[in-house]
Amino acid sequence: PGAPYASLPMSVQEGYKRNLTISLFKHLGGIDNAEDLVDEFIASPSKWHYRNKVEYSFSRDVYDVHTREQSVGFGLGYKHRGTFWLVENLERDSGLFDAELENNMPRIRKFLMATELPAYYNKFNSGFFRYLVCRKSLVDDRLLINLVTTSENLTRFDTGGFKQLMIDVLGDRLGGLMHTVNDDIGDTVSNPRNGSVSILYGSEVLRERVCGLDFQMSINSFFQTNPKSAENLYRKALDYVCLKAGAIPEGNVVMDLFCGTGTITQLLAKQYNDSEIIGVEIVADAIEDAKVNSEKNKLTNLQFYAEDVNRFLHNHPEYVGAIHTIVLDPPRAGIAPKALKRVIELGAQQIVYVSCNPATQVRDAQTLKENGYVMDRFSMVDQFPHTSHIETVALFVKENEVGSGDGDENLILLED
Repeated sequence: PGAPYASLPMSVQEGYKRNLTISLFKHLGGIDNAEDLVDEFIASPSKWHYRNKVEYSFSRDVYDVHTREQSVGFGLGYKHRGTFWLVENLERDSGLFDAELENNMPRIRKFLMATELPAYYNKFNSGFFRYLVCRKSLVDDRLLINLVTTSENLTRFDTGGFKQLMIDVLGDRLGGLMHTVNDDIGDTVSNPRNGSVSILYGSEVLRERVCGLDFQMSINSFFQTNPKSAENLYRKALDYVCLKAGAIPEGNVVMDLFCGTGTITQLLAKQYNDSEIIGVEIVADAIEDAKVNSEKNKLTNLQFYAEDVNRFLHNHPEYVGAIHTIVLDPPRAGIAPKALKRVIELGAQQIVYVSCNPATQVRDAQTLKENGYVMDRFSMVDQFPHTSHIETVALFVKENEVGSGDGDENLILLED
């Protein structure tokens, strides 16, 4: 689980992703010259152990990968592909996350089984152990662990023993240990409506560094899963910002829509400190993280808004005709038609569109094309080796702006 194409050579995997993406733009997007518009295919710097977050599941329904049979027991690991209730016990390093932690997973499972508290049973919403959520800082090589349980027989759980176990397993690499009680029905892991969160050890946040800026991450923060590859994605997006338009004139406005925790927003603010940078994101917690991080990075020329993108643009008509560049980084579903219409009405000189789902980007590219935005080029960034997923970043230029600027000599350099 998590690496279905691991048996294929990387050249085959990357060729498949490249060809499929080009085909999407040609046949669904109506961009006949899509192959000529490919700028780069950027491979992941790490092929294994690239993830900075995983959610291991507990289940009383266990799938044996060797016998291909399922049984009732105590499962802790990844969910069996195509199911929400079956779990494959993790016996050793999977190559996806942290080798030290995963090689100790049998030891962790043995300790938790000895409590005689049951693993969760999805079908009846019963049981105690639900998830083990883990986040890792690559810059500091530390981990944040969150054990998610129900309140069923909570007083029988030895939190002190569990804390000592995780200290023994990870030593100084354990940055923080949390216990979340979650009685919600369904697969919701974070922010339980019926429950509580307590810190058993250390801190509730980690630090990560991206392109020379530091970012604080909580266990639930939205952050790119493959930080080293994300740096390449961000560099490419910022390269596209200045590729055609050159240096953004002083006092111009750059808007980062669907900004998440504001990583691109802050990189733009650092690069264009004489411009106004605006980040908009509907998730309030993400915006709070963005504000904290921008203060830590001493960035002052930016503003964050916790608001739906469509509603924000409706409420701020003063930005129509006043935007130099828009960066879009929507969720997998792409941009809602009404929101995209308002984006187009802003009349920005160019749009840099970052996508985790080329199929919806292609759909939106058609709408942009119909409204005078020509796709100038695009790149593919492989953030998830051994899977079918690929991310893309595309530059769309307003037709009367095509051909302006000096080209590649405007590319910017970001710190490591």
